Amino acid sequence: MIEDIGKARGEGARLVAACEVAGISLRTYRRWTQGDDVRADGRLTAVHLPPAHRLSEAECAEVLRVCGEPRFASLPPSQIVPRLADEGVYLASESSFYRVLHADNGSPMKSATLLATLQWLGVTPSHSRPRVSNDNA
Repeated sequence: MIEDIGKARGEGARLVAACEVAGISLRTYRRWTQGDDVRADGRLTAVHLPPAHRLSEAECAEVLRVCGEPRFASLPPSQIVPRLADEGVYLASESSFYRVLHADNGSPMKSATLLATLQWLGVTPSHSRPRVSNDNA
């Protein structure tokens, strides 16, 4: 990519325009070409630390425990968090509740195909359509 930008510049293209066509910013181009060597894309090898405010395993377990209480079992986090706040209890934000709940039950459904899940639930799949009136006639 850097060679292509250099070639375009050699043929008279402005650096900003060549970078735009290549899909990178001028700042990225300059960062990649500092000094004599072309630097590799550091995004691929960057170490990304978890956020410092991430919930601990104990906090996640507490969120799940509270969501499983009978009084909250049928409520979404948008109603659970304010009710807890009315009681003077703060466990996590509404978005953190959603993240914990999604992390808890999202994976099992992804691991099985729809057909396998239906069979496990005892549902017999059918390929026939129910009789419906012809509304288009």
